[in-house]
Amino acid sequence: MPAGSQLLVTTDLCIEGVHFRREWHSADCVGHRCLARGLSDIAAMGGEPVACFLSLGLPAQLPKKWIDGFLRGMLRLAGQFRAPLAGGDTSSAGKIMADIVVLGTVPASQAVLRSGARPGDSVYVTGDLGGSAAVLKSFYGKKAIAAGSAHRHFYPVPRVEVGRWLRRKKLASAMIDVSDGLSVDLAHICQESRVAAVMEESAIPIAQGATLDSALHGGEDYELLFTAPPKASLPPKIADVAVTKIGEIKPQSSGRYAIQIRDQAGRLKPVKPKGWQHFR
Repeated sequence: MPAGSQLLVTTDLCIEGVHFRREWHSADCVGHRCLARGLSDIAAMGGEPVACFLSLGLPAQLPKKWIDGFLRGMLRLAGQFRAPLAGGDTSSAGKIMADIVVLGTVPASQAVLRSGARPGDSVYVTGDLGGSAAVLKSFYGKKAIAAGSAHRHFYPVPRVEVGRWLRRKKLASAMIDVSDGLSVDLAHICQESRVAAVMEESAIPIAQGATLDSALHGGEDYELLFTAPPKASLPPKIADVAVTKIGEIKPQSSGRYAIQIRDQAGRLKPVKPKGWQHFR
């Protein structure tokens, strides 16, 4: 670790039948997505990826071709973000299970946490939302998949450069990646920061082929959701990624960390977090 830095550690499980299906997802894209999840967590703290560790549980009859494809997809992304595979483990298992650990560093006391949002801060999101959920909906409905959103579902791009820029410029007061859905992940910021939030329906950037519902609750977009002080000057793009103001942080009311959305007619409606929750 560089002198004067702190270590970031994130771990994610990727399980067949929960996070991917072999009939829908190629081995190459499963490897990519597995690592992208951890890199996105590092990005959400403004960190620099350092290395990754992989533990694999594999069925005995799984073709070697699948394993080779998985590693190809993962190692390609690892090379792109300079996070080499540094170790891990293998085991037999009833279905494919991949546990990825990603290490990163950040200058001491400069990590962007979820707990820094304050009333009056603006709420921003990178890119657009709902595209990944739209692809899954097409799979379930056995419909054709729109080409534009498909690549983002299969090969999401961790916003490491955006997170690094926001940390260096000291613009983000709180940040999280949109992995479980905008409604769930904004709720995490509100809970950790002890605040509430109001979103503007007209401002939410909805991916092509997606709906407002999938943008709010779909998940697996791996964009960055962050807050910034009201006087902060944000460019329309960071590292060539669009940045959109979608709302404002409000004081909590009666001990509740409520999220509301203002519709096109100006009416405020409560937003219940309905993104991905494993045991719900």
